[in-house]
Amino acid sequence: MLTSLFWLIHPATLNLWDKTSGTWINVATVLIGSILGLMLKGSLPSRMQRIITQGLGLLTLFLGVTMASSLLKVKIGVVDGVIIGLFAIVIGGLLGEWWQLETRLHSIGDRIKRMVKGGGSFTEGFVAASLLFCVGPLTIVGSLNNGLAGDNTLLSIKSAMDGLASIALSSSYGIGVMFSAVAIVIYQGGLSIASGLLAQSLPDPATAPAVLLTSGVGGLMVMGLGLNLLEIGKLSVAAFLPGLVLAPLFCAIIERLT
Repeated sequence: MLTSLFWLIHPATLNLWDKTSGTWINVATVLIGSILGLMLKGSLPSRMQRIITQGLGLLTLFLGVTMASSLLKVKIGVVDGVIIGLFAIVIGGLLGEWWQLETRLHSIGDRIKRMVKGGGSFTEGFVAASLLFCVGPLTIVGSLNNGLAGDNTLLSIKSAMDGLASIALSSSYGIGVMFSAVAIVIYQGGLSIASGLLAQSLPDPATAPAVLLTSGVGGLMVMGLGLNLLEIGKLSVAAFLPGLVLAPLFCAIIERLT
């Protein structure tokens, strides 16, 4: 689907704005949502802020389960997607813990916090929002659509969702959520710009096993975020980030072997 569109509308005919317009819309909604959330933070009692966070946690958990179900749609030879996802998330988590990704991401948040003189739960908000807004199928497929054809429809839908989520997050965590816009620009914008190379290896990103596996592993991470928001556990979600790279890598290896 997207490959044929790639040949009809070559990325060379699109300027930088055309390729990344969805990312900038996403950034705008997160900033606006964060501002609204900060206004609510000053006017709502703590028990109501807690209810907002719990509501977001429940929705995040639901989205994570929905995304993780992508693993059930993949079967490469005799290997189920769930097995590939298990190896990706576990080995990725071990690598992430070895590289101390959670600590490094928090240190970035702490550094930004000191620069802007942020207070309270600045770092927690930055980390949670960055992971929530950058992990998911809409990010991958939407960025490819935007980069290849200048179509920002999917990213616009994602932007609306992220804007609403940023209201809830910033009302609880504060201004740190606003700075997750930097992560959106780097990750989502980077995917859109690199979409030409990605499209040539993915016949149809919406149904490609590599994308489904990445979305599934991302869903497990989003479930972890939901559990953290609900204060059911304290998972080191960022440590599992290498799993997003290992999932398509394992997929390619198994496809070669079968």
